[in-house]
Amino acid sequence: MSIPSPTNSATALPNHVDPERLLAAWPRDQRLAMLASHGGGPFGRFTFAASPVSEIELRGPKTLERLRSELAGVGSTNITDPLPSGHGYFVMLSYDLFRHLEPTAISEQTPTDDRDWPDAILLRCEGGILQTDETTTICGDPSVVPPLVPRELPRPKIGPLQGDLQAEEYQRGVASVIEHVHAGNCFQANLAQRFGADFSGSIRSLAATAFEVAAPRYGAVLEFGHGRSIVSLSPELFLETRPGPDGVRVRTRPIKGTRPSDRTIEELATSEKDTAELNMIIDLMRNDLGRVCRIGSIEVSQPRSIETHPTVHHGIAEISGVLRPEFDVADLIVAAFPPGSVTGAPKVQAMRIIDELEPVRRGPYCGAIGWIDDSGFSVLNVAIRTIIATGTRGDSPDEIVGRIDYHAGCGIVAESNPLDEYLESLDKAEVFRRTIERMPAADERPFRRDAGVLLPKAQPGRPDSR
Repeated sequence: MSIPSPTNSATALPNHVDPERLLAAWPRDQRLAMLASHGGGPFGRFTFAASPVSEIELRGPKTLERLRSELAGVGSTNITDPLPSGHGYFVMLSYDLFRHLEPTAISEQTPTDDRDWPDAILLRCEGGILQTDETTTICGDPSVVPPLVPRELPRPKIGPLQGDLQAEEYQRGVASVIEHVHAGNCFQANLAQRFGADFSGSIRSLAATAFEVAAPRYGAVLEFGHGRSIVSLSPELFLETRPGPDGVRVRTRPIKGTRPSDRTIEELATSEKDTAELNMIIDLMRNDLGRVCRIGSIEVSQPRSIETHPTVHHGIAEISGVLRPEFDVADLIVAAFPPGSVTGAPKVQAMRIIDELEPVRRGPYCGAIGWIDDSGFSVLNVAIRTIIATGTRGDSPDEIVGRIDYHAGCGIVAESNPLDEYLESLDKAEVFRRTIERMPAADERPFRRDAGVLLPKAQPGRPDSR
């Protein structure tokens, strides 16, 4: 199959091009930025892929000022079916952007910045390939959209997969959060740990396997300069804006509560602890949206429900509102960032506890990844289930020689049990483990879980069918 670039934006491409095929067909010498939706219904609405025409790195105290300046051209067009127009920005907002938004949340024992990710990266695009259930078309300027010629993606080399922390170290962190809760310093805080491996090869090959394993509803692949790439497998929507005749409608879909998918939905659905956690975050997100939305417009548009993904069940709810006319997408981001479901409540206090207890900076993890269209339509995920590649660029834009990292964390409350929370963090890392297991590793061994390190050994007493 060869798919040439058509001569106008209304021309339909001759083939249905799913995300995995797009990854394989994108030219080796062209950088790729992609949003990849799976799951059908309101979630698998579209896949959009483009080659960025420019890249902007934002760092330091002027980050917010420059972010507002770059997004100042985003309008609020009345659009009936919000989809990428081809003109806009792919966006990576690092969790550590909070250091400019909420400096009081920075602890005295700030975590090590050993990956040196910027606070934000904007990839400007002027045209791309848009795929929906009905058709695949070129949108925006067709001259910047490359022809697609399928090829076989080379398999990368991946070293042994290990965690930064031993099981006891993570559990001690959980116990510290519980002490903070009992002392009245917070009601809930999210604590994460990092897993990783040496990596050499094609990020697109890694992404294709990861998409098959995870079928992410808000997935993404972003290839940056300076030896950085992201493969996001997020199930969670942070923010979506849809301009309409009555204003810009905003929605967010926080997740709280997780069980392995081989256990019953009822176990999660009837859990009072998990229900209380989600209710806390619903209130937090209502407060965040209330800073920029019309009075009376905020509602819980979907009460708590259970969603099933390939490796886990999740508790989820939806909150929506209508943006006040004097505010734009940048104002919304500033009001709501970082996502409440991955910080805790009260938000600033929880962030300070996270900064105190986690040994390394989160970087893109628990930030946001997505698309901000010139029309005012935007969709940003919560950057969980996200593989972060850092190193040096190989022979082509999709090749990196360095490290891949994957964080997984849990919301800790007064009733939390350190061992259970540790095991839940492994459940959340399962999609990463499965992805690596399906690809040839440096020692060709499958990976299993063990205390703090993922090794070829099953953990006693835990089912291995996740």
